[in-house]
Amino acid sequence: MIIPALDEETSLPATIRSAREAGADEVVVVDGGSADVSRETALRLADTLICTAPGRAAQMNAGARASSGEALLFLHADTILPPESVRDVRAALRRADIQGGAFSVRLEVSPSASPYMKAMLRLTGRMICVRSRLFRSYTGDQAIFVRRETFDALGGYPEVPLMEDVEFSRSMTNRGKTLLLPARITTSGRRWEASGPVRTILLMWSLRTGHSLGLSPARCAAIYGRSRGR
Repeated sequence: MIIPALDEETSLPATIRSAREAGADEVVVVDGGSADVSRETALRLADTLICTAPGRAAQMNAGARASSGEALLFLHADTILPPESVRDVRAALRRADIQGGAFSVRLEVSPSASPYMKAMLRLTGRMICVRSRLFRSYTGDQAIFVRRETFDALGGYPEVPLMEDVEFSRSMTNRGKTLLLPARITTSGRRWEASGPVRTILLMWSLRTGHSLGLSPARCAAIYGRSRGR
């Protein structure tokens, strides 16, 4: 299991624990230059720590190179796997026709969030699952998994500033069948809460649409950065 991290000292311990409880044989954390104690946390809790330059795609590729597994699962540092969920991945990949896939997802909302925010994040999680079932297009928040041989054949994640998960899942689906697992992982809803759910949904859908119509990942990243005040 490969966890890219950057300044995730708050989330990382629970994420690594969930990986263990999910049944991971190996946990590799790839730190992209954290200024907090993420590296120290990984040294204490993970099997392997790698330090690289920041960039999620490059971090995940480095983690894959360091991993010994024949099945790779990429877990964001603010995402929690349900117990024993790795067995679902293994069962899926026992099917010779399955290249990989991802999990269904629910968005975690802060306890102080309004009823409106809680309802919107529940709806957003369901929308993500519906989109994934219809189009077999997965995002990193869904803990993408893949056969090692498929990952290597595709050349890993494209090292672009944004949309690396969309491009990779598209390539994986083009190569063969993929599977959306029914088990729901829990991922942080902090970006939806910070920017507002409607604004975030519109932004992400517009970026995905633009990307599918030929907008470059660099241009998508510039738009995304401006939207977050970067």
